[in-house]
Amino acid sequence: MDNTENNAILLLEDGTVMQGNAAGLIGTTTGEICFNTGMTGYQEIFTDPSYYGQIMITTTAHIGNYGTSNEEVESENVNISGLVCKKFSDVFSRDFADTSLQEYFEKHKIVAISDIDTRKLVRHIRDKGAMNAIISSEVFDVEELKKKLAGVPSMEGLELSSKVCTKEPFFFGDKNATHKVAVLDLGVKKSILKCLAERDCYLQVFPMDASLEEMMAWNPDGFMLSNGPGDPSVMDQQIETVKQIKDAGLPVFGICLGHQILAISCGLSTSKMFNGHRGCNHPVMNMETGKGEITSQNHGFVVDVESAEQNSNVEVTHKHLNDGTLAGLRLKDRNVFSVQYHPEASPGPHDSRYLFDNFIENIVKSKKLVSA
Repeated sequence: MDNTENNAILLLEDGTVMQGNAAGLIGTTTGEICFNTGMTGYQEIFTDPSYYGQIMITTTAHIGNYGTSNEEVESENVNISGLVCKKFSDVFSRDFADTSLQEYFEKHKIVAISDIDTRKLVRHIRDKGAMNAIISSEVFDVEELKKKLAGVPSMEGLELSSKVCTKEPFFFGDKNATHKVAVLDLGVKKSILKCLAERDCYLQVFPMDASLEEMMAWNPDGFMLSNGPGDPSVMDQQIETVKQIKDAGLPVFGICLGHQILAISCGLSTSKMFNGHRGCNHPVMNMETGKGEITSQNHGFVVDVESAEQNSNVEVTHKHLNDGTLAGLRLKDRNVFSVQYHPEASPGPHDSRYLFDNFIENIVKSKKLVSA
């Protein structure tokens, strides 16, 4: 490929090469390639800490056409490693936007490639599975790119929460709120914090290495185990902390990575998925009510449903309707539940926000028992 101003190249781990046009920062980036099927909400997706270390393919045809806004972020950073898209717009038509996506990517040093046949690429990943990839708009020698790509570690076995979680505790919400919730930050999205604050909760967000003693010293009414990136099975310290949290007797709600770590703490197993679930249109069945929910999802690891069904203290509460994977569970002997997907859904439909209400109901019941 000739080294001209607008050229870019995408190389997959299996040797697949695709040529396109440069967007965002001129440079080179690596990561595990994945795809998101959502039609909107690209800025929220790019700033979701759970996407740390991943190159994102957006399946919708146009990206950047409504620009970016400082109000539409899930963290202070862009967490994707790079972007692959069909059409990248460096102009936008929304009055509410602050900047173009091109300016936003340049500011956050994100390399992107456009004018790729994303339908063909997604079909390839769907059939071949998740794999590492490299995008470059500065190096066009395929053999040199192969050498760079060979040094990129597999997502399996990687602990990544420490790259995105808070380093110091902080407060969120109204300090005069009725309920106090301790949040174990594994890569939490702002929308999760907002959903709790909107339900009369004052939050203290703790680093992933916080001890139960540190969190209990604040005297919380319940615990939130947040979402985040990476392989849950290698997070031994957090698994042990969550064991202690669920044994503390307070209500617990886990989301995504928090759900997976909770499951492991109960003796369940997790595994890396073939290509993961990412998008805001995934159907889930609530096994307790028989109702379906359209959900927002973002995960490349999953809790083994058989290990859950064989555990006498675990009830499977939700299943993914596309492939039957485990999407939610609760413990029968304590006030603890979790879901694999994102009930805050930013972006996505709000079908599942009732789960935050359920968590608050559990807190209210728990406080009544204590005061009785």
